Amino acid sequence: MTDTWPDLLVLQLLVGVDDHGGLGAAARAAGVAQPNASRAIKSFERRLGTPLLVRSPRGSTLTPQGTVIAHWARRVLTAATELLDAAASLRAEQAPELTVGASMTIAEYLVPGWLGELRRRHAEVQIHLQVHNSTQIFELVAAGACDLGFVESPTVPSTLHAATLHSATVAHDRLVVVVRADHPWTRRRRPLTVAELAATPLVVREPGSGTRTTLDVALIDHARPAPLLELGSSAAVRTSILAGVGPAVLSTFAVEDQVRSGELRVVDVDGLDLGRTLRAVWRGARRLDGPAGELVTIARRAPASPAGSGAGTGSPR
Repeated sequence: MTDTWPDLLVLQLLVGVDDHGGLGAAARAAGVAQPNASRAIKSFERRLGTPLLVRSPRGSTLTPQGTVIAHWARRVLTAATELLDAAASLRAEQAPELTVGASMTIAEYLVPGWLGELRRRHAEVQIHLQVHNSTQIFELVAAGACDLGFVESPTVPSTLHAATLHSATVAHDRLVVVVRADHPWTRRRRPLTVAELAATPLVVREPGSGTRTTLDVALIDHARPAPLLELGSSAAVRTSILAGVGPAVLSTFAVEDQVRSGELRVVDVDGLDLGRTLRAVWRGARRLDGPAGELVTIARRAPASPAGSGAGTGSPR
């Protein structure tokens, strides 16, 4: 009887008889038909050379020998369950994971499409997304808390060593001056000057955001008044503009729908370039491989931005 191992199902049936008081209930608990359960028990009895069940019109119960075998069967099933749990844990440990950080605008308007494409290609990859402003994403990547970051800021924070990070251009964006449709600037016959924009209190993003940094760098040579409001997301800034709080400078991604509907108007500024590069950043090896490298490739090959600028091409460097 030692030439083959017992089937775990028959052990489950024996334990089920002990737990539920009959073979019918044990079969239902195991998800098998009772005739099949009865045949399995009889076959096991023949292999062991001892009766395991007392069969009667009122049902089946364990013999004394069956009670002993059920006791040991319970231990075998417990060990088998532990084995399967351990195997599942090993699979989870081996499953590839990717932690992505993205600045607000990129996270809201671009990353969902990129991650969706990566999931379609690699459903086994466990993806975790963290959303912060660009400065915080730089810091998380530098600290190793994110495998890959996407940022809008044109500069690396001064607190970090740029040499420890690698980057690749994934897309291009443009910031625009936007106002509500009834704002006086919509009736101007000439574009704003840079000095006029710099002298105007604006609704702005919080310090550290890529949008705020791009604007501050563009107007660095001009004295500026305090902001009307500092807000933590492009959506909040957009809502404030629509409420009539004042003008703002936002990504074309953030205002595309409202500009198309006429709720917001773009105001031209003479001589001001607010184009910006959206980048992937990472630390470690210069060449980015695996799911992170493929995500960068997906981002670079995505459709052009609303500003009309296409994404970069090629492989991550």
